[in-house]
Amino acid sequence: MPGVANCYPLVTTVQLSPIQLPRRLQALGWSRSVYVRGAALGDAASVAIVGARAASGLAMERAHVLARHLATRGVHIVSGGALGVDGAAHRGALAGNGTTTVVLGSGLDVLYPVRHAPLFLDVLAHGGTLAGLVRDGTPPHPRQFPRRNKLIAALADVVIVVEADVRSGSLSTAAAGRRLGTIVAAWPGSRGCDQLLAAGAAIIENESDAELALAGLPRHQAPRAIDPIVMQVRDAIANGAVGIDEIVHRTGLALRVVLRALPMIERMQ
Repeated sequence: MPGVANCYPLVTTVQLSPIQLPRRLQALGWSRSVYVRGAALGDAASVAIVGARAASGLAMERAHVLARHLATRGVHIVSGGALGVDGAAHRGALAGNGTTTVVLGSGLDVLYPVRHAPLFLDVLAHGGTLAGLVRDGTPPHPRQFPRRNKLIAALADVVIVVEADVRSGSLSTAAAGRRLGTIVAAWPGSRGCDQLLAAGAAIIENESDAELALAGLPRHQAPRAIDPIVMQVRDAIANGAVGIDEIVHRTGLALRVVLRALPMIERMQ
């Protein structure tokens, strides 16, 4: 993962001591060093908007609109600075004349992704913050991104995943948010987001849903009736059926019907 070193003229990195951490991190018992450039991390209402790097145009538009709308209402936007949904969220916050924090997986003087160097400078110029967990000069590395995702979640009151595949790193941000007791929400339509919704995440389909989640009143999908065939297969497994052949024998269902039901049961778990 290449990055390009840059000194960000007139801006220096500060390592925060425990008493300099925002109250939200102190309340979580945060113990890792946090590095910042730009404005101090605060405790204002904050929403993390994250999602796929290889995002669809629709997902990027949704992230931009959500961030811009929330920013016009004084909500601080947090994201990871990546290509795709993250970048759209940061730009939306700036378009709404708001502030945003970019949580990097590299040293704060290492521009990664390089294409977002102008965006990071805009964030600083408009009163935002670059934050991270590693010292200046540290290049990006895959192992650092799950750690920075935890910081993204810790800095937010709500984590919204706009679009994600089932292997998306943004799902680790959602998982971190859930462990921290943060409201997690997702926009339906992608496999990763649908998985989050099936696991109980709040649903986001417009700006009002985001405001409700931030107010502590997240909207959830109406529970769907369970297919009776799925229930029959699930009951057979619960009663000790092991392997597809035994499930077919106990239920009397056709093999193709059992095979179709198994993924649905996995999503229910």
